[in-house]
Amino acid sequence: MYVCVCKAVTDRAIRRAVREDGVTTLRELSRMHGVGTGCGKCVPEARRLLAEALAEAPARSLPPAAAVIEQVAVG
Repeated sequence: MYVCVCKAVTDRAIRRAVREDGVTTLRELSRMHGVGTGCGKCVPEARRLLAEALAEAPARSLPPAAAVIEQVAVG
């Protein structure tokens, strides 16, 4: 499904960015794919999908700093 029509970014692209590129923030996602840089209507859904993808991602696939932050927040 297209999340950002302006930049043709799909939910799969967002999940792949988290899984393969280590994206952990909306800012990183915007820089990589342009999400939210057009009309901005996609931002709430992109933010939701990003959070969902981060929750599904195993800790080892996240960048080291993000994994540390996750451990501190959880533990």
